[in-house]
Amino acid sequence: MPDVYTLNDLVSREVLDAGEAKPARLAVIGCPIAHSASPGMQQAALDAAGIAARYVRIEVAPGRVGEACERMRALGFIGCNVTVPHKLAVMAACDEVEAAAMTLGAVNTVSFEATLTRGFNTDGPGFVSALADEFGIALAKLKVVILGAGGGAGQALAAQCAMQGVARLVLVNRTVAKLGLLASRLRALAPGCEIQARSFDDPALAETCLASDLLVNTSTVGLLPGEPSILPESCLQAGQLVYDCIYQSARTPLLELAAAKGCRHANGRAMLIHQGALAFQHWFPQSAPLAVMRAALG
Repeated sequence: MPDVYTLNDLVSREVLDAGEAKPARLAVIGCPIAHSASPGMQQAALDAAGIAARYVRIEVAPGRVGEACERMRALGFIGCNVTVPHKLAVMAACDEVEAAAMTLGAVNTVSFEATLTRGFNTDGPGFVSALADEFGIALAKLKVVILGAGGGAGQALAAQCAMQGVARLVLVNRTVAKLGLLASRLRALAPGCEIQARSFDDPALAETCLASDLLVNTSTVGLLPGEPSILPESCLQAGQLVYDCIYQSARTPLLELAAAKGCRHANGRAMLIHQGALAFQHWFPQSAPLAVMRAALG
């Protein structure tokens, strides 16, 4: 089985399943996608449930997510997970998007049903469960900074924070103009929450971060070897909580800095597991894959 499939493999079952005992029926799509750990835990859940299907990685270039969904549906896929950079674009490929995903502003889970393609978002609730696992905290009343808030994951977690009743929510992005619509939507969603939008080069960013309880990196900065921390040392202090949604490294540059500054910190492993288990339950209601997925990731 190839580590990564492409749209060229989604032409027929003969091509896609050549040499395989089980058909590919589920996937994670993104660009790039080779680093995704989803297949390991999702396949473990399928095997434990006795479901004769494979979960595969499919690399889909920007602008072709709709075509990918059409091909998967035609081949009888049950559904797919969606990662960077497609969490916003895939919404247009769905016939229906659940209310919670509409509120969160992104889709990370797709279900191909009899006559409909449905979109869901498990990132938001998965994030809430991950914070409870890692820090034993609830979001309510916290002052939170979302780094990379302009992306699909950033928008979803920002909206989840607003819905959970955070006291203040600071949206940080390279381009502040991208945050205007999001900030307006969140102010309408949570009138009692103070919403700020800042760029990474804003002179007031360090002061704002130091006055916050929880810093969350939703960008991919820190994923590649040699990349610096998304925040400088001046933005962190002892006692803060720092959560990096990147899970491929036990400690990203941001988490290394957080450890040195005496912050409580965690990577995105728990969120990966929780959002993945919730996605599996969309495809297979009444299932309980969380323990199997956690064990599969070690």
